[in-house]
Amino acid sequence: MLEGRELMVFYENMLALNNVSLECGQGQIIGVFGSNSAGKSTLMYVLSGIILDIRKKEEMRGGERISLFGNILVDGEDITNVKPHQRAKMGIVLCPERRRIFPESSVLENLKIGAYLSTKHEAKENIAYVLDLFPRLKDHLKRQGGFLSGGEQQMLAIGRALMAKPKILLLDEPLLGLSPAYQDIVIEGTKRIRDTKGISIIVTEQYARPVMPVIDRAYILENGSSVLSGTKEELLDNPDVKSAYFGV
Repeated sequence: MLEGRELMVFYENMLALNNVSLECGQGQIIGVFGSNSAGKSTLMYVLSGIILDIRKKEEMRGGERISLFGNILVDGEDITNVKPHQRAKMGIVLCPERRRIFPESSVLENLKIGAYLSTKHEAKENIAYVLDLFPRLKDHLKRQGGFLSGGEQQMLAIGRALMAKPKILLLDEPLLGLSPAYQDIVIEGTKRIRDTKGISIIVTEQYARPVMPVIDRAYILENGSSVLSGTKEELLDNPDVKSAYFGV
């Protein structure tokens, strides 16, 4: 289980995350929903540990001061100060917003880059799994990532994250800019990852409707604060939430 307790992030004097707590159990898909600037990506940076690298870089260049509070636990172990590369070794892997693949590298090269924590045998098995999960990538193995469509790049980004053998997969707005058809492929792939691998998944999105069928529980963020949480059934019973985040 991954657990965030009373997480707070200040960028100088701006409060980006305000006393947010959440839980993700084994094999669960957790949704985190909110508008732009609600704090979704900051939350993902905190859970993955990338916020520690961002803070260090800002300190080194004399930039804005970043303050962190709260605790992150995995199976009861406090990992609040564990560096991001060490968290990746523990199985906490982030698939970032806007894909961020290597555009000049081929699809196969991108996948192999993601396999830095795997043996050759594991990498071969994981590539086969990714290509079975997203068959469209099979036809583009030698194509540069930058020449893929947005939906194909998102499949590649998720596939690259899977190459790192995650136990907890963090998907930051994976549906951003995708057509409804590609959204369906990504959501079905997300469910299949959970069902076949038992991987716990936390997914952030601005609009909840496409993700709702596959989540176990959701959290609503507004201005950095968690204003509501519950099962999908509980949230769908709230008319204000349905109107703001579900488009119904």
